[in-house]
Amino acid sequence: MTAIQALLGFAAWTALLVLGVFLYRGLRFVTGTPINHWPRGAKPSSDAAFVKRLEDAHANCLENLPVFAVIVLGAAATGRLDVISTLAPWVLYARIAQSLTHLTGVGQLHVLVRATFWSIQLGLMLWMLFKLLA
Repeated sequence: MTAIQALLGFAAWTALLVLGVFLYRGLRFVTGTPINHWPRGAKPSSDAAFVKRLEDAHANCLENLPVFAVIVLGAAATGRLDVISTLAPWVLYARIAQSLTHLTGVGQLHVLVRATFWSIQLGLMLWMLFKLLA
């Protein structure tokens, strides 16, 4: 997998997560829930716990996708994709693992595992930046 493919995969994963939220809300809407039931920044207590975790997993992706995109696109713009080619796919793998862990629960072990996968992503992105700036 190339760094560009990893970036596209990250974007696709982010879109897939929000698609899950969209489908849930669409089903709720067609079964009678008012369209304005989901105000920005508020999570209705009537939403399923899984959907709340899905929204959070999507938000986590949105927090990190721009940073990863700048690193990959910066490498592409400078003709240095080869410098990050072995590391970039692992950012995507760790992101997917973090999201899947998030979707399975919010207990202490879940949070520890999720934080570990996030730390891996952060470490990889910092490593790629260091390599690009060296």
